[in-house]
Amino acid sequence: MKIAFICTGNSARSQIAEALAKKIAKDLNLNDIEIYSAGTKPTGYVNSMAIRILEENNIPYENLYSKSINEIPYDDCDIIITVCDSAAKECPIVKGKIVLNWALIDPFSYEQFYFIYQKLYENIYELLTKIKNKEVIK
Repeated sequence: MKIAFICTGNSARSQIAEALAKKIAKDLNLNDIEIYSAGTKPTGYVNSMAIRILEENNIPYENLYSKSINEIPYDDCDIIITVCDSAAKECPIVKGKIVLNWALIDPFSYEQFYFIYQKLYENIYELLTKIKNKEVIK
């Protein structure tokens, strides 16, 4: 199974989501899941506040980098999750895929980044637990 987290710049929300999902999948022994993040208009960098939040929560982030949806197997992803409304509007439609929009704010302050981290953790843990238990995802 392949999961992609998409936002506009691929510098903060989707980067946090990718790192969190990889960690949670490992913790849940979901070894057959591939996790990606990308942007519709990538910035070319990972936001330093996103890295700080990941560091503070002991989430590995060393392999993260800002990339375009053309640099990941977008069309092969089973689940596509947009983490902002802009990406939800700009993402190419892939028929037969599960598409979710988690519409999170664009964070600027430490508090907003931490809120995003917590919300993503909750959503990703719920999603991956459903996958592990073979429950319906909607």
